Amino acid sequence: MREIAEGFFVGASTAAHQVEGNNIHSDYWAMEQMEYTSFVEPSLAAVDHYNRYEEDIKMLAEAGLNAYRFSIEWARIEPEMDVWDEREVDHYRRVIACCRKNKVEPIVTLHHFTSPKWLICKGGWDNEMVVERFAKYARYITEQLGSELNYICTINEANMRLQIRAISERFMKMMKAKAAAAAKAAETAQTASGKTEKNELEGQVQVGLNLSNPMERMKLQAMENMKVFGTPQPHNFVSSCSDNGDLIVCKAHAAAREAIKSVNSDIKVGITLSLHDMQWIDGGKEKAEKEWDEEFAHYIPFIQDDDFFGLQNYTRSVYGPDGLVAPGNTCPVYGPDGLVSPEKSTRLTQMDYELYPEALEHVIRRVHSELPSVPIMVTENGVATTDDKERVEFIHAAMGGIKKCIADGLPVLGYCHWSLMDNFEWQKGYQMTFGLVAVDRTTQTRYPKESLSELGRYAK
Repeated sequence: MREIAEGFFVGASTAAHQVEGNNIHSDYWAMEQMEYTSFVEPSLAAVDHYNRYEEDIKMLAEAGLNAYRFSIEWARIEPEMDVWDEREVDHYRRVIACCRKNKVEPIVTLHHFTSPKWLICKGGWDNEMVVERFAKYARYITEQLGSELNYICTINEANMRLQIRAISERFMKMMKAKAAAAAKAAETAQTASGKTEKNELEGQVQVGLNLSNPMERMKLQAMENMKVFGTPQPHNFVSSCSDNGDLIVCKAHAAAREAIKSVNSDIKVGITLSLHDMQWIDGGKEKAEKEWDEEFAHYIPFIQDDDFFGLQNYTRSVYGPDGLVAPGNTCPVYGPDGLVSPEKSTRLTQMDYELYPEALEHVIRRVHSELPSVPIMVTENGVATTDDKERVEFIHAAMGGIKKCIADGLPVLGYCHWSLMDNFEWQKGYQMTFGLVAVDRTTQTRYPKESLSELGRYAK
């Protein structure tokens, strides 16, 4: 039997900006429209989920899924500072009601990468004032919609800014190395090698990045940022941050949790983190453990009082004595529990991640060993591929790992697959296909894939 015990959530996830369309008051919308943008294309109408949510939720429910994780767009709710749009609140009220009508549990995320443009113009996520502003937004949403909600994720992938910092540092080293090449022949060779390095860097972070900007284009982009945001380096949520910037995000989560609980103490509040299954070959254990501390362990003091933990995983990272090891090495690979496998797979997803669904079980077990008092909700897990058979296999492997965890007594509340539909994968545009449902964006027609019904069978 594929089914998991009654009460377990089997669902799918989306993010407002990636699916709704026309999110005109957000920082991302502004960045997409810039002449020297890093986005390969703008989001525009996305997949028109804003107008077609009833069709989409009904489709999800008819496939057997019983949960839908989606985000409320802060930039719609508060398009200008202290200006609250009640019409947008009513929209999300209808989305929640649609979930209830279709016997689908709504799991809401308050912030999924995008912010109101005005917030970024005031210093964004490196300004302490964001703590108070985010708490005020969280309180407002809870006052308006909290009576119909049982689960709220405050911030999606709160550790993403540290991951971006690490990628940015590696990218700048790569760019400087290219700029230092003197001979044309050497420059040509480094350009070819740089493309491979760029792909490897993009595959190290669980968000769609585009690292193809040359140095001169980055300078022009900084000048344009001054015009749009009033600073050459706007601190949006998916940008590099300092240790203090990371602490600000933790404070914002804590303040939002307190605000939500002050309005409705029954709502279960958590945060989500982007986690890799950290493994190593000989000589790489110290680096792997350092990365795990940065991705997860140092957040424990800030999340140990949460009602649940939102775990988001797509793949693993393998470290050697010199850092990350590319897929395809033939050395024995180890994890916290010993030997994992004799070698890494060479199968990569569209995002240049290693296709490795076994990572989810490993990460669930490690999180529980370090945070045993907090139940786990898998809020994202999936694969970017044009071959839906790969997605079906991925789902079966991931769900098989979850069933083992539950059988061993681990408190896993549910599994939300990323994503319900093929959608706007941030800087990479619409070329990445994560969805359980395909969308013809010329007509906005939905085409459910086999993977949707296969996932639904675990709930049925």
